Amino acid sequence: MAGVLLVTGAGRGIGAAIARLGAARGWRVAVNYSRSRAPAEALVAEIAAAGGEAAAFAADIGDSAAVTAMFAEIDQVLGPVTSLVNNAGIIGPVARVEALDDPQALVALYATNVFGVFHCSREAIRRMSRRRGGPGGVIINISSVAARHGGLAGEVAYASSKGAIDSLTTGLAREVAADGIRVVGLRPGLTDTDINDGHDGGKSVLGVIAPTIPLGRIGRPEEIAEAALFLLSDAASYMTATTIDVSGGR
Repeated sequence: MAGVLLVTGAGRGIGAAIARLGAARGWRVAVNYSRSRAPAEALVAEIAAAGGEAAAFAADIGDSAAVTAMFAEIDQVLGPVTSLVNNAGIIGPVARVEALDDPQALVALYATNVFGVFHCSREAIRRMSRRRGGPGGVIINISSVAARHGGLAGEVAYASSKGAIDSLTTGLAREVAADGIRVVGLRPGLTDTDINDGHDGGKSVLGVIAPTIPLGRIGRPEEIAEAALFLLSDAASYMTATTIDVSGGR
């Protein structure tokens, strides 16, 4: 199965790894970014140099109108989206709950991590749904094992946003199954990406936690990408309304 694959937050980290691997496996890839323009354009150039097809599209996915405009632009440049990876996410405020005095920080967290998934899924479903004349498709929501264990110290807000994604995945999958759309979730564990700079203590926290992971190490973005491409493939055609862990056993 191949077509047009949109990966949100694909300028770096897990999103970039998914976009890169998707292009290598024949997808026309829409690389979404909000602020990481240079890395997104570099990734598109890298994919083109390897013989793939990709284009970069700027949009803050927390902005409903911006998402609608981005999908319309993708329609014109690559064709309608046939698969979507809702990957974009932020750590948000790192603090104990009683210290979260800035409501706008929570609004920004949920705007990206939760509302953005709703906005992008809405536009994707309008194009994929067989009930609307589309070909069907796949939506992958990138969650986190933090949704199950509550997150690292000071990251209750982040973990709660990912818990919302797990619920959204289950409910949306059941809602659109008859439309020919599979919705699945993927929970990465600690992975070596720039998002870890947002943790209290930065990436140094990874070295502390790594020995506590059953496999004894943190993950690589490429390992998460392999799982995502499996979920997009026909090999996972009987999987929907479920979320799988790629976390080294953590």
